[in-house]
Amino acid sequence: MPQHLAAVLAVFMSLSAPVVAAEMIMYEQPGCVWCQRFNAEIAPAWPKTDQGRRAPLRRVDIHETIPADLAGIPVERFTPTFVLVEDGQEIGRLRGYPGDQFFWVLVDEMLAKLDP
Repeated sequence: MPQHLAAVLAVFMSLSAPVVAAEMIMYEQPGCVWCQRFNAEIAPAWPKTDQGRRAPLRRVDIHETIPADLAGIPVERFTPTFVLVEDGQEIGRLRGYPGDQFFWVLVDEMLAKLDP
């Protein structure tokens, strides 16, 4: 493929890709029973839901180096902790995993704080 066509194709694809300004950060750690429960009950469905498309899940191990773009977001030792972040700012926080019934309600309350 000629170089100019590849550049045009790349620009077109970037315009059609959804822009994601929000993320759901999941602070986790190895051996966390509640993280494992979340992984079994919610994680497989998350990317397929409206909530997951609006705020993709990003996992961060609290024992690893925290990514630079999350330096302003306080890390807790309690896991899992879910932090809704938009444009580098914390919007909401959920400490612990309350089970699948309550989780979705609490996440929806956090997401309601995002700009439409």
